[in-house]
Amino acid sequence: MSRFYFGGSDSEDSNDENALPYPKPLARSAFLTPDFSATEFLSSLHNRHQTLEDLRVELRTRSQELNKELLDLVNDNYQDFLGLGSSLKGGEEKIEEIKLGLLRFQREVDGLKENISRRRIEVEELFDQRKSISREIRKSKALVEVSTRLEELEDSLNVGAALNGIANGHAVDSDFTESDESEDEGNEEFGATISTVRLKRRVQQFVFLRRLMRKIGTSHPFVAKQEDRVSKVRQALLLDLSSALAENRRTNPANEQRILIVLALYRDMDDSSEALSAIRELR
Repeated sequence: MSRFYFGGSDSEDSNDENALPYPKPLARSAFLTPDFSATEFLSSLHNRHQTLEDLRVELRTRSQELNKELLDLVNDNYQDFLGLGSSLKGGEEKIEEIKLGLLRFQREVDGLKENISRRRIEVEELFDQRKSISREIRKSKALVEVSTRLEELEDSLNVGAALNGIANGHAVDSDFTESDESEDEGNEEFGATISTVRLKRRVQQFVFLRRLMRKIGTSHPFVAKQEDRVSKVRQALLLDLSSALAENRRTNPANEQRILIVLALYRDMDDSSEALSAIRELR
């Protein structure tokens, strides 16, 4: 009996009842998709003019054909399958060797990680020590500067002269320069002997000294030990400022500029109350 399929050329007499159309055979490619789904495949056959029993028979036939092809493939390549089995003998030992090698490599990596972590901690500790030493060096330099500046102020103000066997009163300043002498020429016209230029420089040195001591920390043992000396320097400066006001009143009461300079020095020393007391004493 001759057959023709849907979609094919109609070469036979269409009036022959034996020449009925048959559905095309199921394409093998329909089963080769990676995401093959039997439900979706059956759903795609809704336009196929074929009974369910015929479809089952065709699928069974296709399955038998595939089994036969697989058997033929195994028979044709039997010797190759046997060779493959022989070549796989001893593979377990090789896998164990590779596994042991990987374990050794992992232990070495873990050891390197521990060494790196230990080195990192050591470097951080050394870096912290370096920063601490640098801070101590800066603090030591600041302490030396405090001692040096304090001694310079004591020498210029003649603080503790009695302890050193020096006569009481204002001594000649060790920091007196020609510029100070030229600056004081205007004062000599009125008989002034206390230089406001030197007073200003000493006050600036004192203010810087106090600022440096606060930066180090007033609780530092060395700084706390110098408070008595600093207090004596402060009293000497206040005495000189008071003497400058008194001298100005005696020599040139109309020289308001000199008075303003001295009052500004009181302010720089943060001793406005002492300035008020000195002004009251002059009245």
